[in-house]
Amino acid sequence: MEKRKVNSDIRPRYRQVSIGHPAVEVSERKGILHMRSLEPLAPLPERLLDRLLHWAEVRPQQTFLAVRDSAGAWQHTSYAQMLGQVRAIAQSLLGFGLSAERPLAILSGNGLEHLQIALGAMYAGIPYCPVSPAYSLLSQDYAKLRHVCDLLRPGLVFVADSQPFQRAIEAVIPGDVPVIAVRGEVHGRHCLRFASLLEQPGGAEAEAAFAATGPDSIAKFLFTSGSTKLPKAVVTTQRMLCANQQMLLQTFPVFGEEPPILVDWLPWNHTFGGSHNLGIVLYNGGTFYLDEGKPTPQGMAETLRNLREISPTAYLTVPKGWEELVSALEQDAALRETFFARIKLFFFAAAGLSQSVWDRLDRVAEQHCGERIRMMAGLGMTEAAPSCTFTTGPLSMAGYIGLPAPGCEVRLVPADGKLEGRFRGPHIMPGYWRAPQQSEEVFDEEGFYCSGDALKLADPADPQLGLMFDGRIAEDFKLSSGVFVSVGPLRNRAVLEGSPYVQDVVVAAPDRECLGLLVFPRLHECRQLAGLDAVASDAEVLSSAGVRDWFAGWLQRLNREATGNATRLEWLALMDQAPSIDRGEITDKGSLNQRAVLQWRADKVEALYRGQDDSILRAETGS
Repeated sequence: MEKRKVNSDIRPRYRQVSIGHPAVEVSERKGILHMRSLEPLAPLPERLLDRLLHWAEVRPQQTFLAVRDSAGAWQHTSYAQMLGQVRAIAQSLLGFGLSAERPLAILSGNGLEHLQIALGAMYAGIPYCPVSPAYSLLSQDYAKLRHVCDLLRPGLVFVADSQPFQRAIEAVIPGDVPVIAVRGEVHGRHCLRFASLLEQPGGAEAEAAFAATGPDSIAKFLFTSGSTKLPKAVVTTQRMLCANQQMLLQTFPVFGEEPPILVDWLPWNHTFGGSHNLGIVLYNGGTFYLDEGKPTPQGMAETLRNLREISPTAYLTVPKGWEELVSALEQDAALRETFFARIKLFFFAAAGLSQSVWDRLDRVAEQHCGERIRMMAGLGMTEAAPSCTFTTGPLSMAGYIGLPAPGCEVRLVPADGKLEGRFRGPHIMPGYWRAPQQSEEVFDEEGFYCSGDALKLADPADPQLGLMFDGRIAEDFKLSSGVFVSVGPLRNRAVLEGSPYVQDVVVAAPDRECLGLLVFPRLHECRQLAGLDAVASDAEVLSSAGVRDWFAGWLQRLNREATGNATRLEWLALMDQAPSIDRGEITDKGSLNQRAVLQWRADKVEALYRGQDDSILRAETGS
């Protein structure tokens, strides 16, 4: 599946693009590998908004943000306009007595006013937190929203439209916390109109507050996904944001040669969308077209509509986004014409991109442009704001994460039979908010952040080739959409509800579009269920109508409580080969090693996802 050969007489042609190729220093001591870029990080601005001031002076009329209005027309906000609005909002926010102890909480998703109030808070030296809208709109018990608010204790809440957030605010937000809304009111609450924040221009107080901020000032709190535990609030400083953007610029000098134009949907409550992509535009004086679509059956049409109108210079999304886009590009000539007009760079993050999607993108680009577009990736995390490595090395294949960015040091430390990636640099968080023990636990004795990601050398004989992603040290993983899958609760529920016929299950599989289950059944009980005697083979038992009917019903029951791709099981397969202790699939205590099972049965997993294994039982549509 992977294109591991890098030496060939026939090399593909790529569109010209400026990409850095920094050499890397590699050393080893006591079994620990240390890597760092030999290119130093250039001097940084003290604050991210120094770049807004710069572009408002140098390119005052250039569009910073474009958003569609209710009629579908693009409404443009220039750098000069944004700076004036940010200063006015900063002046108003100073009247609410906000601080790191009482920050601004933004409950709604991406939008013009979201960005205005976020940057206004940053200008005033007030930390803000973009909260996942799902915590308010999809949750039934608001447990994660309550956790966020209990931890942060916000002094002000912002929503674009109050009506969808009414119940969440009533249930979670203390009654004395004011709410700012662009539209509507929250019944029984002190609610202000967003427009009122713009009524007075910025004043001396706002300028003094901005001048008092610096590299160590908290810009925002970003919450981790909370896949294994409750989400943690990552303290994101101005230094972290500026360092990461400078890393990006030195890795991709193209961003400084031509103002980047992005068409982007990624949510700003995640680091990829809100720090990485939005930051690329602001840091380099580009234009951000806000895409209100997403890579779902319902949302992709809007994304394609936008990409038929706007030609980006780079396109950055999660693997699921690339899967949907390449299918459209293969069929839509008008889309190809606009999309490839000035594109220089592809980028994916948040999960692994399948080689088949990668190959299809190469083919459609070659057919339309006569050349490929460089697909770049890397390794990042919320705690690193987000980037640590980029694929600037000579390899081009799935799983490759490349070399350390300028300013980032990498350690590979043996852990549970793998090598854990650990990182140090100006882009790494100081810690988690109000969680001193958790903060202490994630840093080693030399101040490296312990990521929990397993990495390995692409070629142990040549470390200069860079690094490969080798899974999570723990069992949890991401789907191709970037959604985290919390394996433990899913596995436990499956085993409990599968009694007495289920012994254990393995949840499949990282970087796939959907979830499936490898089921290790209790063969004695299944034989009784099948009504077969001891002469029948295990395979005959598991393929009997009675057994398959029961497991089909079990799969349907498991999916009744599914809330999305991270909990819905699309298929299961009954294993007639017991887990092997010699292969490490099962411990001497009888516990399954999820990673080992998936590794040793990779061919079967691949066949199941391709629909080429007769043992598969598929979920009913809508179940």
